[in-house]
Amino acid sequence: ILDIFRLELFVCNLMLRHAGRDPHIMMLLLLFVEQILAILVVGFGFWMSTHNDECRRSLTIPVMGLGGVIFLMSLAGFVGAWKNISCLLWTYLIMLFVVLVAIMVFTVLAFIITNTGTGHAVPGSRYKEYRLQDYSSWFVKQLNDTDKWTHLRSCLVKSDDCNSLSNRYKTLKQYKLAELTPIESGCCRPPAECGYPALNASNFDLSYHPVSTNVDCKLYKNDRFLRCYDCNSCKAGVAQYMKTEWRVVAIFNVILFIILSFVYFVGCCARRHAGGSDSKVPRR
Repeated sequence: ILDIFRLELFVCNLMLRHAGRDPHIMMLLLLFVEQILAILVVGFGFWMSTHNDECRRSLTIPVMGLGGVIFLMSLAGFVGAWKNISCLLWTYLIMLFVVLVAIMVFTVLAFIITNTGTGHAVPGSRYKEYRLQDYSSWFVKQLNDTDKWTHLRSCLVKSDDCNSLSNRYKTLKQYKLAELTPIESGCCRPPAECGYPALNASNFDLSYHPVSTNVDCKLYKNDRFLRCYDCNSCKAGVAQYMKTEWRVVAIFNVILFIILSFVYFVGCCARRHAGGSDSKVPRR
């Protein structure tokens, strides 16, 4: 990170040397680019909302909100640079600094909590199973919260994740060769260790006594409103989905942080350059 900051300082000083006597031109250009970037951030949040159902939109609103804040902030900075209003420019730089710190803190935490948890291979199948204890304590705490899980569970029941499996996979061979999503694997079927034979993609023969002491074996039911929605394996599937979503947003934030920090350093250099230029103007 320090190397990136040094590079950005070098580049911004180099740019200002070629910007002529008025550094505001460079500042206006960068603020305009920042407004476009803010629109792209909002667009990224909108894309996340269209590719997920209402059950899995935990980061959609924060991402779109961040884009809105960046847009309003850059708009204030643009007006300040255009009209040469120092208080607006300083307000913009302070707000941008706060946003950069917030992005950095969130990104670091996101990488920390998504550093654990992965799928376990199921013999004879292409899909994987997930275990709740493999994931970070923060994810486990969120998913074990009764109120939050009750809401999420009701949402999962209404979704087509489990109900559409029998329509998509007509035979057991197709089902075993399918690459099920973490939620389909954890919420729509009992863990493989239970030993229940599959009748089709949606139902299992529960007359067999489970060969495992896993509590999920007794919780699973063929009822479309029950399935394995109360199982730890279902929570683990949701945790895996959340991990993937958070990791994507974290990588996006790294790119956003680099771009915004460059704009911030250029803005600081521009203000310093402008202040130096103003002090050299002879007073009458």
